[in-house]
Amino acid sequence: MIVELTPASIPSLVEKQRSLFGSGQTQSIEFRRTQLQRLKDAIVQYKDEIVKAAHADLGRPEFEAYFEIATIQEINVALKQLKTWMQPKRIRTSVDQFPAKAWVQPDPLGVVLIIGPWNYPFQLMMSPLVGAIAAGNCAILKPSEQAPHTAKVIAELIQSAFPPDYIAVMEGNATVSQALLAEKFDHIFFTGGTAIGRIVMQAAAKHLTPVTLELGGKSPCIVDMDVRLDYAAKRIAWGKFINAGQTCIAPDYLLVDRRIKSDLIELMKRSVDEFYGEDPAKSPDYGRIINQHHFQRLSTLLNNGECVLGGTVDPATRYIAPTILDRVSWDDPVMQEEIFGPILPVLEYDDLTDAIAKVNARPKPLALYFFSKDPQKQEKVLRSTSSGGVCLNDTVMQVGVNELPFGGVGESGMGRYHGRASFETFSHPKSVLKKSFWLDLDWRYAPYTAKRLQAIRNLVTK
Repeated sequence: MIVELTPASIPSLVEKQRSLFGSGQTQSIEFRRTQLQRLKDAIVQYKDEIVKAAHADLGRPEFEAYFEIATIQEINVALKQLKTWMQPKRIRTSVDQFPAKAWVQPDPLGVVLIIGPWNYPFQLMMSPLVGAIAAGNCAILKPSEQAPHTAKVIAELIQSAFPPDYIAVMEGNATVSQALLAEKFDHIFFTGGTAIGRIVMQAAAKHLTPVTLELGGKSPCIVDMDVRLDYAAKRIAWGKFINAGQTCIAPDYLLVDRRIKSDLIELMKRSVDEFYGEDPAKSPDYGRIINQHHFQRLSTLLNNGECVLGGTVDPATRYIAPTILDRVSWDDPVMQEEIFGPILPVLEYDDLTDAIAKVNARPKPLALYFFSKDPQKQEKVLRSTSSGGVCLNDTVMQVGVNELPFGGVGESGMGRYHGRASFETFSHPKSVLKKSFWLDLDWRYAPYTAKRLQAIRNLVTK
């Protein structure tokens, strides 16, 4: 039986979690490992419901739905590495501290709030939860109301595995989010759009609560002429059109060497046909847009440039075909904000330096993709651009490396997670200095004689 938590219960829920945390129960390695294993077991138990919910919310095929369940691999990494992560780190002390020891120990933060998005509504809720549990915290989860079937599964799964005074789920709309944000938490982890991210950060500032913001942006995909073009086309098309383009690190636009643009587009059209057939609307492997609001927003972008693939829509099923737009300008509406849908604008360049300048003239993206066999060009792009992460000669796959930190920079977000980075996000690195009583050198005590003054001068000016 699922117990409904209401906005009115939020203050008492936070207080109960704070009381449990204050008892110290969540801090032992044995407790943390037990809870991680409990979360893993619950995900395995609910895997069929998770898959069904992903299809109900997003029309997601079963294969792609298992991306959501990949959180299990993150749990496995945490179970294996937790002892190492929790180990204090010894710090060398200078001679003026003698006799002393120093170290940094990771402390749990306390009670944390995790607010999830709708595009990967299960994985992007559970993944930060792994870090929160591993670090020894209590947590309240707020799943997206725009993916209601998944939100319900999350609530059932969490309640089956954990008491609410340890981990709880608050379902509901923006009113619930506002009630949660009015409370004081020890950390807020938000995944979603930039506009809501600003609201979260503003609310957190009232309590001086630290935040992790996993946002997005227009992730560029630069394609040099020196590539295996058929592989590049297939990898770009896959990364763009999985989940009907509703992926925060999907290639948002192509920036292609003019000499290969036509060939690349033709190969991408062929890849889409191989993936989804002549009519992707009939493919069981192609998803749908999350709701009518986003369907309408995306539909207006189809008027940009020249549609060389797709462009068909069905409002009744929220279907937008995999679409490629050629002859797009930098000033077109489709190039002003993150697309977050199955529409791929194509621009061209003559010189890589100019292409980099175009990318750098815009806000820093969450991901940047560069296709080239040339190591010097790869290094040039890595050195000359700033983005949350980079993937060379592929798309999206970087998120699958569990121990690569994932996060944005600038307007694409702040903070990072995955693997050890998740543990560190939900921990405070507490510095400790321990002095001994067996000796007390008097060099620092008054009176400050000429000899002591000269000694301190020599010490600090070396």
